[in-house]
Amino acid sequence: MDEQRPLGGIDDWEDDLLRRYPDPGDEKSDEQFRNYDDAAPDHVREFYRQNHRRQTVEFGRQKRDQYLGLSQARMSAWEALEFLNTLVDESDPDTELSQVQHCLQTSEAIRADGHPDWFILVGLVHDLGKILCLWDEPQWAVTGDTYPVGCAFSEKIVYPEFFSDNPDSDNPAYQSETGMYEPGIGLDNVMMSWGHDEYTYQVMQNYLPREGLAMIRYHSFYPWHHAGAYQQLMNEDDREMLSWVQKFQPYDLYSKSDSPPDVEQLKPFYTELIDQFLPPVLAW
Repeated sequence: MDEQRPLGGIDDWEDDLLRRYPDPGDEKSDEQFRNYDDAAPDHVREFYRQNHRRQTVEFGRQKRDQYLGLSQARMSAWEALEFLNTLVDESDPDTELSQVQHCLQTSEAIRADGHPDWFILVGLVHDLGKILCLWDEPQWAVTGDTYPVGCAFSEKIVYPEFFSDNPDSDNPAYQSETGMYEPGIGLDNVMMSWGHDEYTYQVMQNYLPREGLAMIRYHSFYPWHHAGAYQQLMNEDDREMLSWVQKFQPYDLYSKSDSPPDVEQLKPFYTELIDQFLPPVLAW
């Protein structure tokens, strides 16, 4: 198996989220969703084995040094969407939608429910950091559930047993609930496992309301916003932002369908929306 790309397609992780967190409106019985770990496809388990073994404090620092100077490219948000479009993977049997169409499905669902313009824009841009894959980053360093590094790995992270191979598990400084952090330090001061969430947040951080930035930065932090882990690191701002992240999640998880949005018809609305909040050129 290719250790760089253990998933069949870039969307496989998101498809697995639907297995773990089925739509409350789904008519399937609870019994069909009881034993998520044993039911996972082998390639998903392999993805998390690699992710949990390699996401260390040292790795996170290396990637922040590499990417957070935002010197990889200069392009508009819509150009980044079109660039992301090249991630469509013919090996993914579950969808024929492009990445642009997937982003538009999320934002259109938010728009249909009458949310503010900034919220709609978050739906459009929240996955743009997946362009890291186009710069030869391995899938396990781009997608997947996120979690803090530098402290004890929570049992509420998917496949916690795979952390036994993580070098940080042998570092005594990282074995307590707070590890290298102070209690109540606030999630903004915690190093999360590296991936597209943090990268997108860093690109967008000067342009969107803090509620939208929290949605972007923590939308893959399922141990927190779904399982209630890492309360010891939270501050008052995190408790306020949690409800906004949870408000965003249903649109991210359940907006996929096989009916593609009309990109050309929607483009004028979204380019105008982008212009309302973002500069013509963004540093990536």
